[in-house]
Amino acid sequence: MLALWHLAWPILVGQLALVGMAVVDVAMAGHASAQDLAGVSLGVSIWNLMMISVMGLLMSINPVVAHLVGAGQLNAVPSMVRQAMWKALGVGILAFGCSNWAALLFDKMVLEPRVHELAIHFVRITSLALPFFAVFRVLSGYSTSINQTKPLMVIALLCLLLNIATNWVLVFGMLGFPRLGGLGCAWATLITVTFSFVALIGWMYRSPAYRSTWPLGQFEWPNWPHIKTLLALGMPIGVTYFAETSAFSLIALLIAELGSVQVAAHQIALNFSWLVFMMPLSLGLALLTRVGQSLGANNFALARYQSWVGLALAMGFAIVSAMLIAVFNTQIASAYTSDAAIITLTAKLLLLAALFQLSDATQVVASCAIRGYKVTRSPMVIHLTAFWGFALPLGCTLGLAPSWMPFKPDQAMGAAGFWIALVIGLTVAAMGLVVLLRHVVRR
Repeated sequence: MLALWHLAWPILVGQLALVGMAVVDVAMAGHASAQDLAGVSLGVSIWNLMMISVMGLLMSINPVVAHLVGAGQLNAVPSMVRQAMWKALGVGILAFGCSNWAALLFDKMVLEPRVHELAIHFVRITSLALPFFAVFRVLSGYSTSINQTKPLMVIALLCLLLNIATNWVLVFGMLGFPRLGGLGCAWATLITVTFSFVALIGWMYRSPAYRSTWPLGQFEWPNWPHIKTLLALGMPIGVTYFAETSAFSLIALLIAELGSVQVAAHQIALNFSWLVFMMPLSLGLALLTRVGQSLGANNFALARYQSWVGLALAMGFAIVSAMLIAVFNTQIASAYTSDAAIITLTAKLLLLAALFQLSDATQVVASCAIRGYKVTRSPMVIHLTAFWGFALPLGCTLGLAPSWMPFKPDQAMGAAGFWIALVIGLTVAAMGLVVLLRHVVRR
């Protein structure tokens, strides 16, 4: 348990700093104006969808390197990381194109002119950061899998400070810079992601901890068999992440026509939920590394023990976080905006967020433990079923009550209806993944 926490806490601090940047974006846009907050919220919905999907597609490097380290095959690590970087470059360019294509959806929606313009420009600017972000995620996954997590923590904290300063200057027009409003958040994101990419390469180059597996010491052309192996392992993870993230992100697009208050409240509640989610996610990433290393060393009993201990820790944290969110929901909403209508709706959504803490923590840690066994397709099926089979259809029924649906409430519930559906979807995912984990560790 202590070994797992020793690996997990720097990841946690780094992930909190990463999500803290999104919190800063939303909070500063919220204090600029309701239109700025709504525009940034729509733009962030696309950014989050692309960013998390990229993370999933590239997470295959984590179990691969962890297994190699556990087996003592350090000489095979550099080449595998180089091939993963080629894969990352392709994924990043593809994500850039998909992000700009997705921005065209805003032209089909009935939005306030200011919100429409800001959302499109936000996506166009932040899409430039996706190739840098993709390569950064491969290098950070490699670093985590060789037990080097503290550099990621330090760089993430530096990025958070840079993001705060850049947002303050650009959003509000300080130090002689023009006041860009919500658009300043987009430029701050691009600057921060680029800095994180450069900083990590610089740290790795200077640190002796990376010398035995240093991946940038020589050039290597793409090796399709290796890339194909990474794609086969990473594609289901990417689809899994896309299924979950799209369920959250699509809500902002589906309720956009209901007004800025609904969109802003949803984004604030989602933003804070992501912040809390970083604890079980960090624990899951550390667990993936530990389980992968144990399996690489053929210590199956230890891998099984680590899986269940990690799951128990996540559930304990989820109970505490749920109680805190339920008690301080209004105060949390007030920290993001001073608009009374947005605060009231956000507080209600946060109560629903408190309800799914246990399910959310359980599903992410269980899925990471399963990936440590290099099992990725079954979790993908479970997530697709939970979010696209249960959460989104039920959310549309409760949230929008479209006339063509035979079974619908008398009145549309807006964002709250979607969040009720998310509680159910996450519960389905958690139950399915725990059953799958039990089967995998026994096998």
